[in-house]
Amino acid sequence: MDGDRLPERTCVGCRGRGPKGSLLRVVRTPEGGARVDRSGRAPGRGAYVHPAMDCVRRAMRGGALARSLRTALGQAQAASLVQELTEVLGAP
Repeated sequence: MDGDRLPERTCVGCRGRGPKGSLLRVVRTPEGGARVDRSGRAPGRGAYVHPAMDCVRRAMRGGALARSLRTALGQAQAASLVQELTEVLGAP
């Protein structure tokens, strides 16, 4: 394996690819919810999204994030996740 290559991941919002470290990881919790994985190392199924509100909105609106995590996100869970992502991004 070439030591110069960085792992890439696909954003579930825009479907664009980027270096793993430049995207935010969202992980499915054991209870079936979702939360932001700030360390990038939490156990469980993960999905990646660019650190941009446009990508977050697209991922949530189309249900792509829930599909990628293989879980159903209720309205309250989705709202909580969007709030957490907004705080991480420092968006208003």
